[in-house]
Amino acid sequence: MKNNRIRNVLKGLSFTSAMFIFQACYGTPQDFGYDRLVEGQVTSETTGLPIKGIKVSVAGDNSYYVTTDDEGKFLMYSEKFENLVVGFEDIDGAENGSFRDLFKTVEDISESVYLEIALKDKL
Repeated sequence: MKNNRIRNVLKGLSFTSAMFIFQACYGTPQDFGYDRLVEGQVTSETTGLPIKGIKVSVAGDNSYYVTTDDEGKFLMYSEKFENLVVGFEDIDGAENGSFRDLFKTVEDISESVYLEIALKDKL
């Protein structure tokens, strides 16, 4: 009888230890609030061609940004703000041309946003 109790206690401790190790390794799901999809394409206003290497970020969160690909496209997630301010900055210098920075305010947006942005050349 006493051996059964000890055995049951050890089984419970083993199971609890296994669950603790699993959580320590894989963690628990976190919701960081990144629930709105923001995607689009950035082109040159003068040529209409896509621009590679433009930094795209949401105002207020400069720690997270993406850069446009070879086709000028970008995709990122942001928090659900009522008004979204998206910044477009030329960070690669003259490598793909020089373009003016642009900050676009988007209002009344749904779960996803698609933006077509045309940047002006720097003079």
